[in-house]
Amino acid sequence: MGEKLKKLFAYYKPYKGLFYSDMVFAILGAAVTLVIPMIVRYITNEVVYFGASQARQAVLVLGAVMLGLVALEMFCNFYIAYFGHIMGAKMEANMRRDIFGHYQKLTFAFYDNQKVGHLLSRITSDLFDISELLHHGPEDLVISVIKMVGSLVILLTVNVKLALVAFIFIPLMVIFAFYTNRKMKVAFKRNREKIGEINSQIEDSLSGIRVVKSFANENIEMKKFKVGNDNFVKAKRMSYKYMAIYNSGLGAMSTMITVVVLISGVGMMMLGRLAVTDLITFLLYINNLTDPVKKLVALTEQFQNGYSGFERFLEIMSIAPDIADEPDAVSLPEVKGNIGFKNVSFYYEDKNKKVLDNLNLKVEAGDYIALVGPSGVGKTTLCSLIPRFYEVSEGGIYLDGTDIRHIKLDELRSHIGIVQQDVYLFAGSIMDNIRYGKPGATDEEVVRAARNANAHEFIMEFPEGYDTDVGQRGVKLSGGQKQRLSIARVFLRNPEVLIFDEATSALDNESEHVVQQSMESLSKNRTTFVIAHRLSTIRNAGRILVLTENGIAEQGTHEELLAKRGIYAGLYDANIVK
Repeated sequence: MGEKLKKLFAYYKPYKGLFYSDMVFAILGAAVTLVIPMIVRYITNEVVYFGASQARQAVLVLGAVMLGLVALEMFCNFYIAYFGHIMGAKMEANMRRDIFGHYQKLTFAFYDNQKVGHLLSRITSDLFDISELLHHGPEDLVISVIKMVGSLVILLTVNVKLALVAFIFIPLMVIFAFYTNRKMKVAFKRNREKIGEINSQIEDSLSGIRVVKSFANENIEMKKFKVGNDNFVKAKRMSYKYMAIYNSGLGAMSTMITVVVLISGVGMMMLGRLAVTDLITFLLYINNLTDPVKKLVALTEQFQNGYSGFERFLEIMSIAPDIADEPDAVSLPEVKGNIGFKNVSFYYEDKNKKVLDNLNLKVEAGDYIALVGPSGVGKTTLCSLIPRFYEVSEGGIYLDGTDIRHIKLDELRSHIGIVQQDVYLFAGSIMDNIRYGKPGATDEEVVRAARNANAHEFIMEFPEGYDTDVGQRGVKLSGGQKQRLSIARVFLRNPEVLIFDEATSALDNESEHVVQQSMESLSKNRTTFVIAHRLSTIRNAGRILVLTENGIAEQGTHEELLAKRGIYAGLYDANIVK
């Protein structure tokens, strides 16, 4: 826990000035609440016995002092409420920057096992709870300690016995709080997990809202949501149970202090051992004592929420990217596009069975390679290994004779262009989405790329042209239009190696024909890998590789493979490849 707190406190470092000023005004505000009852005691003990004129003057002066103290307290409370929250917001922003940056570094292997809702909750609700703890935690703790210690010291100077009666409940409160805290910590951590599950389910349902409505399955989605929502309420019920025990227990103890002090004080007054003004002072300070108790209750809840959120934050930050640059990674001054697979094997962490086993393949610069075969034999995996989306389990992949693990990751990927079946377009304009392939590109370069991808004509048919908003995930465009924008994006990038991952399998014949022309234009003089099920995509491939569970079973041109009457011919005859 000590190491975790050290990491938590590190986020205060850039804002030391704000933090220290926040603490100063928190201490001043707490001190004011201790001083005012002392002035009241002085008035009731001394000033009331002055002469009329002198008493009037003293009351006016002391009244002005108390008004000044109230104004000071108001300013202190404003400062810690406003600037303290600003500090918390900046620290939250820094954490969000850190975790989002870390998300960018993590690989496909990580995202294969994660739900977006869970990741989203760690960057939203978790971080808000942490920032509330970082802001309120220290100041509430300081204010509570000052009020409690200050009240104890002052009351001891007024009457030792009655002060001990008042503070005998403090150890009981501490023991009670320590016991319930442990229960609350477990419950609040479970809350975080459940809200993450709900976020994930909502994100999944809303992302697939068209599928939901097309099957009229709104009720099914509501039932799925109800299960998660009910589990969340169940988890909340347990945490609120312990919170209720905590609050009601401390509240009862606070009231008990007032009752016991009042009864004890009246008893002392009857014996002549306590003045009525001192009993009033005690009652004022006991009311002052309930404030830190309430703050500690709130602080306990904040700590449980914030610290459990920070633990989840650290869980993500502690995950090291399994694919990263080697310390001596190099840049390639010039890339031709020769690709070599040498004894490559690959298997996913959670599966013992190898997807690729001892694969050897040599592809010359400018070659057009098509990959066909049944689902699950490793076509997409083979192509995903080239840009190091996954790391080979055994063997090595070479770009122009250099092991890709020795090449800087950003540089390696800058030489590879990928067009996938499921095109992802970001919310924004057509211009922005094409420019994503080369962020610094000029408008002229974007338009040129769109022309090369056969996209310029349909873009100009929109009233706003390149400024047309594509909608969430490109929902305002057809499949063929999205695919051509994806190709234009790669044209703009101008890579030496291309990967088409079933880029036309979801298109109708007319759209496929246009996209196919764009693909052929893009692939000229580039090393190209095409994963396809349709014959039209691979008929003109320089070499077709037929993959099975045992690796490359056949290779050759379309005509050569048909003449062999082997696996490829069987796929062709069965219309699996067409």
